[in-house]
Amino acid sequence: MCTGPDVEPFFGSPLNASTSTSTSTSTSPSLPRSTTSTSTSYSASTSTSPSTSYSTSPSSLSSVSSNPPRDNGGRLFSPKSDRPSFKSNHVHSHSLSCDTSRNTDGSTNTNTNNTTLPASSTSPLASPTTSTSTSTSPQSSLRSSISSIRPSIIPVPSTRKYRAQSSFSHDTRDSPTSSVRSGNMTFSMQTSSFSSSLPLPFSSKWSSPPSRSSTPLHRSASASVAVVDTNEQTPLHRVHCGGSVLAIAVSSDHIYAGTQGGDIMVFSLDTYDHVRDLKGHSGCILALVLSPDESLLVSSAGDAIINIWRTKTFENVHRIYSTFDIGDIFCVAYSSKLSSLYLGAQNTSIQWYDFRSTDKRPRASLKSHPSRRSHRFFDSLGPGGSATPQPPVDSSDVLESCHESQLVEIDPLNIVQYAHFGYVYCMLLLQSFTKEGEEILVSGGGDGSIKIWEIDSETSAIKPETSKSLTSGDSGVLCMATRDQFLYCGLTDGEISIWDLDGQALIRSIKGHQDDVLTMTVRDNCIWSGSASGYVRKWSQRFELLGRWKAHDGLILASDLKSVKGRDLYLSGGNDDCISVWDVSCHEDDFPSAYRTTEDELLSTLRKLVSYRTVANDPKFSEDCRQGASLLKSIFRQFGAQSFLIPTDNCNPIVFGRFTPPETPGVESNRQTILFYGHYDVISAGEGTANNQWITEPFEMTGMNSYLYGRGVSDNKGPVLAAIFAAGELAQNNQLSCNIIFLIEGEEEAGSRGFKEAVKKYKDFIGPIDWILLANSYWLDDEAPCVTYGLRGVVHASVEIQSDRPDLHSGVDGSRESREPVIDMVNLLAKLTSDGGKIMIPGFHEMVRAITPAEEAMYTEIENEFSARLFRGSIPSGRLKEHLMSRWRYPSLTIHRVNVSGPTNATIIPRSASAAISLRIVPDQKLSTVTENLTAFLYNQFSTFSSPNQLKISIDHVSEWWLGDPLNKAFKTLARVVEEVWEKKPLFIREGGSIPAVRFLEMEFGASAAHLPCGQASDAAHLDNERMRVANLYKSKTIMKKVFRELPLDDDEIGV
Repeated sequence: MCTGPDVEPFFGSPLNASTSTSTSTSTSPSLPRSTTSTSTSYSASTSTSPSTSYSTSPSSLSSVSSNPPRDNGGRLFSPKSDRPSFKSNHVHSHSLSCDTSRNTDGSTNTNTNNTTLPASSTSPLASPTTSTSTSTSPQSSLRSSISSIRPSIIPVPSTRKYRAQSSFSHDTRDSPTSSVRSGNMTFSMQTSSFSSSLPLPFSSKWSSPPSRSSTPLHRSASASVAVVDTNEQTPLHRVHCGGSVLAIAVSSDHIYAGTQGGDIMVFSLDTYDHVRDLKGHSGCILALVLSPDESLLVSSAGDAIINIWRTKTFENVHRIYSTFDIGDIFCVAYSSKLSSLYLGAQNTSIQWYDFRSTDKRPRASLKSHPSRRSHRFFDSLGPGGSATPQPPVDSSDVLESCHESQLVEIDPLNIVQYAHFGYVYCMLLLQSFTKEGEEILVSGGGDGSIKIWEIDSETSAIKPETSKSLTSGDSGVLCMATRDQFLYCGLTDGEISIWDLDGQALIRSIKGHQDDVLTMTVRDNCIWSGSASGYVRKWSQRFELLGRWKAHDGLILASDLKSVKGRDLYLSGGNDDCISVWDVSCHEDDFPSAYRTTEDELLSTLRKLVSYRTVANDPKFSEDCRQGASLLKSIFRQFGAQSFLIPTDNCNPIVFGRFTPPETPGVESNRQTILFYGHYDVISAGEGTANNQWITEPFEMTGMNSYLYGRGVSDNKGPVLAAIFAAGELAQNNQLSCNIIFLIEGEEEAGSRGFKEAVKKYKDFIGPIDWILLANSYWLDDEAPCVTYGLRGVVHASVEIQSDRPDLHSGVDGSRESREPVIDMVNLLAKLTSDGGKIMIPGFHEMVRAITPAEEAMYTEIENEFSARLFRGSIPSGRLKEHLMSRWRYPSLTIHRVNVSGPTNATIIPRSASAAISLRIVPDQKLSTVTENLTAFLYNQFSTFSSPNQLKISIDHVSEWWLGDPLNKAFKTLARVVEEVWEKKPLFIREGGSIPAVRFLEMEFGASAAHLPCGQASDAAHLDNERMRVANLYKSKTIMKKVFRELPLDDDEIGV
């Protein structure tokens, strides 16, 4: 276990603890030796930082709006504070009472009702036998310890109501009174000290057992993961929701998140894209339930309304409400067998509605609609005995909000009043253990009881007279999960109880968390519990701890688990405004490799490739570059491709890969060959610099809000892996119709050093090429898919002017007779352009190819698709076409920087000045001619200065322009496939940047190239926070897979 103030200890450990130790001897099967009984005393003084806040309100009020949300049905729960750390291989026992001691001999202070089940692999009792004893204290009643606001409608206010955390501050001190302030309102409540014994876990193997580390799917910008022990999980992805997430439901396709603001946010489970918001509540969403066939979604909220939605159309088909003032609806359960809905409410009642009787019920009356009722708090009498006047609610407004949905009123007879003596927090529908084919309802409340209700299969009514009540003490039941006949309950103060519903007996109770257990989830032989401290714990069926990690910065308010493509995905939501997705498969080692989807492997491989700092321009990362190349080579070989590293002179190697379809006996092999070009090197992430603005670790890929963040995910590691996996899938499925060759270089960001020489040297081995494909650019915006058919070339040059004298002092040596290098440099650079910005190099513009009508039509199509707002208002209205042409098809000159020698103070005359310039060239400018004319022009202009200084010009790097044929087969195939996958016709665009290898490969192999942009305009390649959308990565792989398969085929072979 790791130490630190943010680490949740295995047992309660508040501050200000004084410990006294006494020794006793006991015998136990689990610990057959003398053990030490430890008694720990704690003072109740806790100081809460201003950043810690909990929302509270009188518990009798039903929520009408979510601003501010009202909270608390009992006592205030303590905020997280610094806690002492533990690091030991022994079992630690600590008591929260002031004077209560507990033995560490493996016994638990839990009443098991003397019931024992046979130990087996499928029973929670499959554990070493433990002795049990009951220990009581004069102050052991938890109910008397909870400070409460006593509403008239709550018989026993011993419950705790968890809601969204907003702007309320919470202060708990060592005094009998705690106060909660909300705006101008202050609620005070009385508290009393209490004493309770914490049961030890039954297993003596409590010190961090070995476990397989799992990885979550997505991560949110607002949440950070604390450093914990070796069982800490790293999310695969987190999604920011803009408000506390109080409820989660997961279908095969979507994630549904109920938020503090009353919206249900829908996300794609595959790509985590935000699909839409479902608006139908005016209060916080408190529960979400899917029907067994996932065709219906049921939502309940603090506005006392239940909505039923169709998951395919997102249509609101029913709005259900009670004629009673039931307050917030905390939980719902839906029976598809009975076509009935059950709900648990704030006023301690359970109600139901049978949809089979809808036609028999009279039309709902708006007089009983929650929006027509007076609010118990905000509409109460003020000074003088008069209420604040409220504007009347127009019935048409309510009907308008319902429009196509059906307004349904619950029959007043369909209710069990005071089903619990506290809030009804949770409920589950289960198959009856005694009557085959019938269902039972299990509910849990803040009164600490679990009720089992029989259901009349004819009327769907609950039978109160036959209900059975289970209780394990005063701890409120906040959440439940079930597997077979076993019920797992999350309780207040961190306890977890396990019940046998068939025998109606408490099997075990353990202290699972430091704080209240707010969520429970079960899958196969694993159990997950989430607590108010933000920690998730993963347990075996024997309740051995398998994993533990910090999931949220705050409360874990909701969780769900979904089995998707052979994996168990655990989703959690909290008041840090995010949803986290985790891979928590219990038996991942037992899964055949075929069960692992290629998307999963793609993300996993990309995460590993991004972790290598393959910065070509920095020698200290040469080993990372080599490891990145070796990883790519191993990926090719795992797919069955031939692969090796092509050496380059003192540069990073080129990764070669070849996929070859199997030979058909008796058939002449005359297959075409496609060459895919990419690069695995990246630009430096600028770590350690003052301008670093990364929100994530640049070389640790982070999934967040449907995007993958990390250096190289978009340029160009993500697209390269998408292409490799596309070819690999074709090879594994025996669908290759051609040879596919990969050349992945490691020096592209450094000007492709050594690439040309190595390709020429191994040209015969690479063999003849028919088509060249690459994926190394971006869309014009974030919405419209594109196909790139042109790139500009570039000439990078350095200009230096220096004198024979050293750096001088301007006050001593400055004179009009002195020719200063900096002044010469300024004058020389000014000669490159006219006052209007025209490049003055002789013949520079004469070589530019004239625009054709077909090309101009492409620009017109783009102009029709977008407005000038695409470029953030920097383009005057009506000039978008002209602006794009100047960026894509016309040449340009850029002065990148000017440097001087000597110190940087303002009194120095530098002895030398240097400048870096570049020229972007276009068809039909010849690279050699432009280079010669640039050099000659600068020397000629400098000679007119009659300066004693010396001019030096060097050409650092050159790259040819590239222009593809949008009408050839490669582009037609690419455009058709892009339209099929994205369901939108792509735009044909050119780009102003340069890729040195493209034109070289075309000329060297005599093949035409086509370019697929994979990323969006906002990907921020070469900048901080580089990212790539998950959907773009997946669809790019799909596009390349189809292109690899269809490009070599005739049109009639693919049905075109």
